Amino acid sequence: MQIQLTGKTALITGSTGGIGLAIAQGLAGAGATVILNGRTQARVDHAMIVLRKAVPEAEVRGVVADLGTADGCQAVVDAEPRVDILINNVGLFGPQDFYEIADDTWQRFFDVNVMSGVRLARAYTPGMTESGWGRVVFISSESAINIPADMIHYGFTKTANLSVSRGLAKRLAGTGVTVNAVLPGPTLSDGVADMLAEGQQASGKSMEAFAAEFVQKERPSSLIQRAATVEEVANMVVYVASPQSSATNGAALRVDGGVVDTVT
Repeated sequence: MQIQLTGKTALITGSTGGIGLAIAQGLAGAGATVILNGRTQARVDHAMIVLRKAVPEAEVRGVVADLGTADGCQAVVDAEPRVDILINNVGLFGPQDFYEIADDTWQRFFDVNVMSGVRLARAYTPGMTESGWGRVVFISSESAINIPADMIHYGFTKTANLSVSRGLAKRLAGTGVTVNAVLPGPTLSDGVADMLAEGQQASGKSMEAFAAEFVQKERPSSLIQRAATVEEVANMVVYVASPQSSATNGAALRVDGGVVDTVT
């Protein structure tokens, strides 16, 4: 199977590093014009350089905006009024005890992790419907199902992604626009590497080996017994964004390494 996205334009939010940048590279490699997004010009510019080095023929643009605000989302829409593929990837995460999470932190997680996708999907899906083709992908998490006791605010937003994704798929039934959620498990992204860096340096082990030990301790139900790579997650997203996935709609697709201990 060869995925071909020439002629399609894809916006990947929060794509200056980690899973988002890996998705951008995968989509660009399949021929899509890619729009990168980040909160600073420096990070967007650097990501564009990285992407063009990885995919020299890539057609890539960048938009600087904080998608945790309505104004930031509107700035992206104003800059790029129409896309064929929307990947709602931007998100915040981090461990914090429930009793120490302030109201403004709850609100910020909700605004970034949930409302950014709501606002952008509301803006872009009418154009997709008009053309009879489109793809919307919400990057959720296995934490949407296995709510972490130390990241309840994060898990709550990832569950919300599933609700919005499934409901919007129903709303757009029969239009040619599909809406799906992808649920990564522990993934060795930039953010996770930063979170593990202190312990990894003290251990003297490679980041990959230390991350594998972390997964085995914190997510013992993992069947791969290691952290996934960002490319492994991106591969699923590229497929879901492709014409080949036309019968996959309203789905919650796990790339969790088997962490979630259910068969459905």
